[in-house]
Amino acid sequence: MAWIRLVASMGAGGVIYLTPIVFHHASFSARAVTEGIGLAALAGTFGRLLSGLMLDRGCSCALPVLLAAIAAIAGDIRLLSASSFPAYLGGQILLGIAAGFYWPAIELAVPLSCSSGARPIPSARGYALVRSADAAGIAAGALLGALLAGQGSLRGIYAIDIFCALAVVLLLLLRPLPVPQKAESHNRLSAARQWLPPLLPVLAITLLATALPALMQSALPLDLVRGGLERPAMQESLGALLIGLQLSILVLIQWPLGQALAKRPVAQGLGLSLVAFACGTALLALSALSRQGLVLVVAAQLPLAIGEAAFLPIATEAVIELTPREHQGLAMALFSQCFAISALAAPLVAGWALEGFGNGLALWSCTAILCLAGLSLVRWLKPKPLAS
Repeated sequence: MAWIRLVASMGAGGVIYLTPIVFHHASFSARAVTEGIGLAALAGTFGRLLSGLMLDRGCSCALPVLLAAIAAIAGDIRLLSASSFPAYLGGQILLGIAAGFYWPAIELAVPLSCSSGARPIPSARGYALVRSADAAGIAAGALLGALLAGQGSLRGIYAIDIFCALAVVLLLLLRPLPVPQKAESHNRLSAARQWLPPLLPVLAITLLATALPALMQSALPLDLVRGGLERPAMQESLGALLIGLQLSILVLIQWPLGQALAKRPVAQGLGLSLVAFACGTALLALSALSRQGLVLVVAAQLPLAIGEAAFLPIATEAVIELTPREHQGLAMALFSQCFAISALAAPLVAGWALEGFGNGLALWSCTAILCLAGLSLVRWLKPKPLAS
């Protein structure tokens, strides 16, 4: 399964982080680019809900991932030659649907795989491992995109994603993902009243924390190529390399940091994530005020990477700890919906802020303040391992 996530992330890495630069180069406005990203997130909400319902009904985790691969290929083909706004939106919607099907299934497959076999391992370690595979794949995809940008062939990121999606299909056929436990069809509303309230603090923190990767994918590339108050605009290839730097740092720290935090209460990991995100976005805000702002942008990549490395495996583990096994498919869909909501709202707000203020100073300053304010949510988080 780690191989599936590595390959899928390699294809998605360039598409997620560099699509804004592709269509900025095609003379799309910042608002148009972020509207497309937001619409993709909206489309993903339906895919996530359907994926979660399929999983709770005993569907194999492999089927939603296969559907995701098909939708991703269709979206990549559309974006490969898109020159109009409707064509861009069509491709983004297909990619959003693909993400919606993919994430609940591939996340739920982790604890199911960890508990099977002759030597079960803790799911927290499993999440640390697969998040390391995600980070490695995304970094490799973004760096490949940076190389394509330097050669003037940035749209090649969509061809890479098509190849990787086909490879995921082959891997699934060779080794299918596990089948989750089927939930009872009666008293679902009554059961949700028991398992959903303890999950709400995790979901609230997730809504805030997942806005940061969404902003890194949509607002940061545009902010870099547009420039700040004093910071000069950067070349597209340099902006892509800076994003690749953050992803490369994430690859290096994801496994050791995830392993260390897996042995501690999840509140500590989520608190660390919010503080690191606040530090990173504060540096991005300050970078707009200096002609040497590039140095601060580079310095921001370390805390941003720490924030993402701390958040992703720990929040997912918290969802598993808090939810009965027969409802983990729907719980993972709700968790994944937080990514979709943030991916919808954050780019729209970012596009308005970048267009309205002409730079990212206000956007990154407000983001840092919100991350610090989010620390108040951590004290409500009291996950307890549940009997399966």
